Amino acid sequence: MSGFYEKYLLPRCLNFLCGAKPIAKQREKIVPMAGGTVLEIGSGSGLNFEFYDTTKIDRIIGLDPSAELSAMAQKVADEQDLQVEFLMAYAEEIDLPNDSVDTVLITYTLCTVIDPIKVCREALRVLKNGGRLLFCEHGLAPDEPVALWQSRMNPIWGKIAGGCNLNRDIASLIRESGFEIKTLEHMYLPKTPRFAGYNYWGSAVPRAIL
Repeated sequence: MSGFYEKYLLPRCLNFLCGAKPIAKQREKIVPMAGGTVLEIGSGSGLNFEFYDTTKIDRIIGLDPSAELSAMAQKVADEQDLQVEFLMAYAEEIDLPNDSVDTVLITYTLCTVIDPIKVCREALRVLKNGGRLLFCEHGLAPDEPVALWQSRMNPIWGKIAGGCNLNRDIASLIRESGFEIKTLEHMYLPKTPRFAGYNYWGSAVPRAIL
């Protein structure tokens, strides 16, 4: 039963939940900033594709381990007449050379990956000199009562939401992996449960080594 859920039901549930209007508004804030050769980590079902500014894009590489979500994303790319190269793999080991992409885009993915620090370090590795990380994620809320509920619900939430974690400190994870955050905004999304609706978004660059 769990295999059926993960293969057939979960991808459609994730597509529905992650395509909600408040989340789409967040995507619209960050995705058009991507340019050059873009690696989208966690391309999922292609929910970011409509927001790319194609006048800035040379190449899009979509990375995701799910064959089901990648098939959905390919349909979206075809509908948008968007050329996307798909890598079906986990983000902890990205099959791309060092210094090979201009933008790493990651949206609503750091909550789910097994090792977010390793994923961010892989993003750091593949970025060219002068490249940047664009991110939009939900995570740990600043209000103690909400954060407490996030911790209480996290084990159950992860089982029903494909391994999603409610209480990861996104900004701290990005900094810890070797990035310097250049812009950062955060807020509770409207019309979204507070335990799952605290969002971080912005940009980061490789931290200079002195």
